[in-house]
Amino acid sequence: MLTFNDCLSLSDLTEEEVVAISEHERCADIVAAEIGHALLQSEQGITKLKRFILDDIAHARALGYRRKTAWLEEVYRRFDATHPPHQPAA
Repeated sequence: MLTFNDCLSLSDLTEEEVVAISEHERCADIVAAEIGHALLQSEQGITKLKRFILDDIAHARALGYRRKTAWLEEVYRRFDATHPPHQPAA
């Protein structure tokens, strides 16, 4: 039987990224790890994951959750740094 930590390790995502996906998709963290891993396989999927996190930031900001907004902004910065936009070959 696989544990959440096993699935997290296989997902190539951080726990924070999985939590952000889970909140956005309103699903269990283990399901979010699977969704995230699948989306990491393409440039369009990575763009979709960034949109998930940005949506979470906007929602937290709209509700006045400053700490959560700041936390999600940091999650986004780290995710964007490790998954930069695709650069076409020169």
